[in-house]
Amino acid sequence: MSELPLDLCYEPVMPADRTPGIGCIGAGFIMADCHLVAYRNAGFNPVAIANRTLSRAQEAAERHGIDKVYEDYEELLADPAVEVVDIALPPDLQRGVVDRICEGYAGKIRGILAQKPLAMTYEDARHIVETCSAAGITLAVNQNMRYDQSIRALKDLLGRGLLGEPVLATIDMRAIPHWSDWAVPYGKLSYYIMSIHHIDTFRYLFGNPERVLSSSRPDPRTEFPHQDGINMYIFEYSSGLRCTSLDDVWTGPCREGSGGDIYINWRVEGTDGIAEGTIGWPGYPDAVPSTLRYTCKEGGETWVEPKWDKVWFPDAFEGTMAQLLVALETGEKPEIDGEDNLDTVALVEACYRGAMEHRIFTIDEIRSA
Repeated sequence: MSELPLDLCYEPVMPADRTPGIGCIGAGFIMADCHLVAYRNAGFNPVAIANRTLSRAQEAAERHGIDKVYEDYEELLADPAVEVVDIALPPDLQRGVVDRICEGYAGKIRGILAQKPLAMTYEDARHIVETCSAAGITLAVNQNMRYDQSIRALKDLLGRGLLGEPVLATIDMRAIPHWSDWAVPYGKLSYYIMSIHHIDTFRYLFGNPERVLSSSRPDPRTEFPHQDGINMYIFEYSSGLRCTSLDDVWTGPCREGSGGDIYINWRVEGTDGIAEGTIGWPGYPDAVPSTLRYTCKEGGETWVEPKWDKVWFPDAFEGTMAQLLVALETGEKPEIDGEDNLDTVALVEACYRGAMEHRIFTIDEIRSA
């Protein structure tokens, strides 16, 4: 029996050069309260911000010490100081902005950090990826749960082989998200806005599954039309591994008078050990770190619990921009490049369609459609 490591790697790889000028398109919550907080903490260089409501851009700029404020994102793109563009807009607007960058600013704009979901259809997502590739612009995607500290530490734990061959992985979410107004007209809801985090996390940890089984029902609390409120899905792998998630965005009538029990828990069982943890996001705006603990045959019956002070929101957003800056610095692909993220979009669509059509789907059916 040996001593098990506490020093699991949960920090992102950071660029040596943190000076490239970042132009921020959008000034809503995710930009003002997450991206820009993380960028300042990491020493990155946001130099300009644009938003169609100028007052919101001015508020974010004043709060985060950004000198240049634009109402028209075209003016931001033309700013000589902007080398990298961070897009934080609703997904139906993202393709048009990317097209404009690639058409008019290829050679000037070196990299784009696109928001997740990259698009609301696989076809639009593929168009974005192909357009950036043709323009020679490096595309990274803000799939930020990959930089949650517990998930990144779990990836390191799996890489060290201490859990053996993965057998079963589960995520159990009982949380109530805020649905932004931009989500109302889509029809698609939880798969593309919430479940996408967990679907991409399974891909990050274990790769693409062979088959997807899914089931959904509307959320009783959400009044606008939707099919996929509460989601359940299973990923089947050729190795025998099964991954399953229950994404419950209702959690019972706790907003209507009952008690509540809000959490996101995850667990991975392997042939040689078990890891389990929690995601701290439901506690936001309180800074609640995610957790991990694990046990394995090598260490006997001991449970090991690494600790950290950082939290998913906003600290993980250091990683999503860092991966792009590192890619620009090294000439290699970002950790979450556009091509990789196409498979996440395909799996999200496979889950959605599987639930709507009541049948098993494969990722290849979406890719080849």
